[in-house]
Amino acid sequence: MVAENAARLAVPLLVQRGIDRGIPPLLAGGSSRELLRVVAVLCVVVAVQALTRMYFLNRSGRVGQRVLLELRRRVFRHFQRLDVAFHHRYTSGRVVSRLTNDVEAIQVMLETGFEDLVTAVLTLAGTAVLLVTLDWRLGLMCLVAFPILVALTAWFRAESAKTYREVRDAAALVIVQFVETMTGIKAVQAYRREPRNQQIFDDIADRYRAVNEKTFTLLAVFMPGVKLIGNLTTGVVLLYGGWRVLHGHMTIGTLTAFLLYLRMFFEPMQEITQFFNTFQSASSALEKLAGVLAQRPAVTDPATAVPLPSAGGEVALRDVQFGYVPDRPVLPSLTAADPGGPDRRAGGHHRRRQDHPGRADRPLL
Repeated sequence: MVAENAARLAVPLLVQRGIDRGIPPLLAGGSSRELLRVVAVLCVVVAVQALTRMYFLNRSGRVGQRVLLELRRRVFRHFQRLDVAFHHRYTSGRVVSRLTNDVEAIQVMLETGFEDLVTAVLTLAGTAVLLVTLDWRLGLMCLVAFPILVALTAWFRAESAKTYREVRDAAALVIVQFVETMTGIKAVQAYRREPRNQQIFDDIADRYRAVNEKTFTLLAVFMPGVKLIGNLTTGVVLLYGGWRVLHGHMTIGTLTAFLLYLRMFFEPMQEITQFFNTFQSASSALEKLAGVLAQRPAVTDPATAVPLPSAGGEVALRDVQFGYVPDRPVLPSLTAADPGGPDRRAGGHHRRRQDHPGRADRPLL
């Protein structure tokens, strides 16, 4: 990345040299050797930039895919370890949303987000130094706009953080409603729940649309704001720089290079904006995944299994109650007994006390 950005930042300097030292000899009927030398160096620089970028994209892509593979494995393994009580309250639609929608948001950040951020930071720092180096008066004039950009970026970051959290929640609800409806479609059709389910889905989808519109509203303010500041700064620099060229205080090549660097100075703000979009979406997804990974099963397997010895005699259950959710027992009151003996088998001799009127006795197994 450093080599790529160094090659990229060298292009305006080569343009400046070509204009100031390569073109005047041609206008005077002299040699074109200097201009050809600049063009040759420019071609080498562009080739270095392309090759280093290809290498970085290849390496970062492989690393990102390995991270995503490990994340998917870990989430899937953790969901399998969690107890039945967790899956009773955490619906299958939310499980699907965690492993698909949230992981995809992280994938976007790994594939493009960090690359854009590193490129933007290096370009921003390099162009700021070169702007002041080329002409400190014009450079200081340009840096006046930087605090305004920082304030605008801070506002966008604060507002988008809340909005993208709402987007992740709304997207999860859409997936949950769809998956749960399709999973129980037989019951939905049997009890004629299609109109009610359609109404619920329409409301959830409309909320998802509304929160996405909020994100586009923020972008509609931020991105044109950055472009407006950049264009106004460019206009002021062109006006003042043109005046300095006319009075012999600056060459045309220096002004051209300065304008190219100025454009490169404001371009990273757009890339940082895109990174904020992907980062806010990915951070909201990470919050969801972290909440799941923080869950611990209520019943865990022992580190070392103890062998079960052979048992004999009577096995009795007296007033056994069991449930996955408090106050919602699956077995409200069970009393059963197995006298043992050679005929013992699953569901052997038993009796069950009927504690709930209106329920018929059923065998234990």
